[in-house]
Amino acid sequence: MAGLPPISVRQPRPYDIVDDPVGVCGIGSGFEGQFQARVRDDNGAELASIPVNGSGGVLFNFHVEIPLPGVPSTTQGTLEVFEFSAKDGSEINKRVVPIVFGRALIDPYAGFQQYTVEPGDTLSAIAQQFYGDATLYPRIFEANRNQLNNPNLIFPGQVLRIPF
Repeated sequence: MAGLPPISVRQPRPYDIVDDPVGVCGIGSGFEGQFQARVRDDNGAELASIPVNGSGGVLFNFHVEIPLPGVPSTTQGTLEVFEFSAKDGSEINKRVVPIVFGRALIDPYAGFQQYTVEPGDTLSAIAQQFYGDATLYPRIFEANRNQLNNPNLIFPGQVLRIPF
């Protein structure tokens, strides 16, 4: 176990689009085999939290599903997996994964399609092509914030996620 972190999140990966419930898996070990998984919106508000239980003192595979209490108010958020310190109850060994809430992009959320940007494309034109409404370009922008800083700056060859 030398060199391994006490908690490792395998899914979701950073900036994955997640559904409801948020599926989380990885490996971990916590005090008495317990740690916590929590989802926050982009404003830092806790949306949901769930305990993760396993064997004490050893690394174990874990998978939990965290149901959300409705559609998040922000499209971006974080997953936090951590243990409570036996010494003082503080949060330790925390792993934070930035995520995108599928249902905040489009409800119901069913997945996404990849689209490679062509010369002359705009997010509005892509939204018109996929949704029949150019004004829905913000959902494409928000789904791809990990690679887009400005909705007016996309480049040929970029592969965008188009939520549906």
